[in-house]
Amino acid sequence: MRPVQTSQTSQASGHGLPPRPYRPRLLALVNQLGGALGVLGIGPATGRMSADELIAAARRRTGLSDFGDESFREPLERLVESIETEARLHPMGRLITRARLVGALATRLRVEALLRRRPEVRRAPLAPPIVIAGLQRTGTTLLHRLLASDPDLRALLSWEAIAPVGTLGTRWFGEDPRIHQARLSVRALAYMAPGFFAIHPVEPEAPEEDVLLLDYSFRSTVPEATLHVPGYGRWLEAQDHTPAYEYMATLLRVLSAEAGAAGTRRWILKTPHHLEYLDVLRAVFPGVRIIQTHRDPTRTLASLCSMIAHGRGVFSDEVDPHVVGREWSRKVGRMLERALAVRAAASDDDFVDVSYYDLIRDPVGEVRRLYERLGLVWSPAVAARMEATRQGNPQHKYGRHAYRLADFGLDEQGIEPLFAAYRARFAVPRES
Repeated sequence: MRPVQTSQTSQASGHGLPPRPYRPRLLALVNQLGGALGVLGIGPATGRMSADELIAAARRRTGLSDFGDESFREPLERLVESIETEARLHPMGRLITRARLVGALATRLRVEALLRRRPEVRRAPLAPPIVIAGLQRTGTTLLHRLLASDPDLRALLSWEAIAPVGTLGTRWFGEDPRIHQARLSVRALAYMAPGFFAIHPVEPEAPEEDVLLLDYSFRSTVPEATLHVPGYGRWLEAQDHTPAYEYMATLLRVLSAEAGAAGTRRWILKTPHHLEYLDVLRAVFPGVRIIQTHRDPTRTLASLCSMIAHGRGVFSDEVDPHVVGREWSRKVGRMLERALAVRAAASDDDFVDVSYYDLIRDPVGEVRRLYERLGLVWSPAVAARMEATRQGNPQHKYGRHAYRLADFGLDEQGIEPLFAAYRARFAVPRES
């Protein structure tokens, strides 16, 4: 299997997959040491993870024991089994993955403790959110950041997604310690994979995708985006995702409660994951308004596969780009098929469609049109804030992202049938 580069040198190669994996010297040494210890039967390269062991570790970390609803157990068990049998993580990848899983479980324990102290939070009303649910690489990040600059709307910030519940009253040099934690996480990612930021910007205090909230139920595509876990992915597609969306609603209530008076603002959310589960999203959040962005899917798929391959390259030295191409072309086709089925049965008044090409040509003007459709209040002050956001987030802010379908064993003729119905339904043009 050909390993995947995860450094800035990938942007000068003419395509997204250079021949050698990037590893900072220190990380390479840690992996070598971990591998050597594994041969001796000690260290992070040995010792099989299990759901019970991870749960016990989370309880030790927090000093808490009650998870409340334990519908997360089976998906966690399925995910861990898939990691152990399929993911082929390097030693540092195992350490990071284990820490992430324990951290998610610790968050569930802290949330349950907060809800026992403040049961009114669980019943607090949520205004129907506005949700951006376009395919990956269709301008969703730009649109999300523009809308989030409206002071009457409320986006999930990166540091909140990493740690939705904090320790009340604690401060780190005058600020929430979770912000400091998020900065450290971003610096670590920048060290391990500096080129990733050209593909997907990650900033501690910027809006982030709410799929990270679904991941606290271990029912999301986050693991598949960063690890080779096809067994878990196949199982996940056959499951009811209502528990994950209900828990996401609980986390939004917790975040709103922690924000005090500012927590009454309407949420503006974003993740491509919702395309696959629009029916569940609409059932759990009655009155939700959904913005679907559109762009030539043959163009977006190549970029998405590049992002997946680079992400997996952070955790494993064995990333097969053709496997990524097969997995994610099928998954994107499934997402569009399921979204089309929901759209066919729903009122068009519940959805607003946005062309990527119109958005890139005139971002603020396109958002003003959205405001009219959504019944939001437009003002010169809102326009000025959005223009400042646009100026501060230029295209290629972190470098140019290069990618080709051929890198992933794909070509336009072969994948076009997956997207023909979608292209016809929304008159999506072909992009050169």
